[in-house]
Amino acid sequence: MTEENNQNPTSKNELLAFGWETIKVVVISLAIILPIRYYLVQPFFVKGASMEPSFEDGDYLLIDEISYRFSEPSRGDVIVFRYPEDRSQFFIKRIVGLPGETIEVKNNKVIIYNTENSDGNVLAESYLDSNQETPGNMLARLDDNEYFVLGDNRLASSDSRRWGPVAKTLITGKVFLRAWPFGRFDKIEGVMY
Repeated sequence: MTEENNQNPTSKNELLAFGWETIKVVVISLAIILPIRYYLVQPFFVKGASMEPSFEDGDYLLIDEISYRFSEPSRGDVIVFRYPEDRSQFFIKRIVGLPGETIEVKNNKVIIYNTENSDGNVLAESYLDSNQETPGNMLARLDDNEYFVLGDNRLASSDSRRWGPVAKTLITGKVFLRAWPFGRFDKIEGVMY
């Protein structure tokens, strides 16, 4: 019986040491993962067809939340933002109009008016399907902190043509990686116009 009592304290000490090590690993992991998750990278699931064929329903994307703290969003960036009419919802769209520009949608074209193109420049959108149309007839002048966004599937997209521009404060970040499905895993680059 004396031998059992001697082993018991050792087993308890080993168990306590193991428990303490486990707690340290969990705390250190959370200290590393939580800031990354909440301030640097955020996951996002695509819902709906508004960005097809670039992004499909069910795609799992990673969003870069830090870049726009040091640089401005660019034309062609695919962004995730809070929907202006219901900030509890997140949308994914492509930036086509930048602050200070005037955007015109007519005759299935997007025309950009800015200091470089006072007569307007038709946006060349290579990411659209060849049979894609951009319905609408509108003219929108963007303020200094606003972006005009459109879905790549213009016939199935609720976007700036319907509810107006997106304020920079509503932008969560830009899409930088498609993680799922594995067959379509890739880094997402901005479009060069």
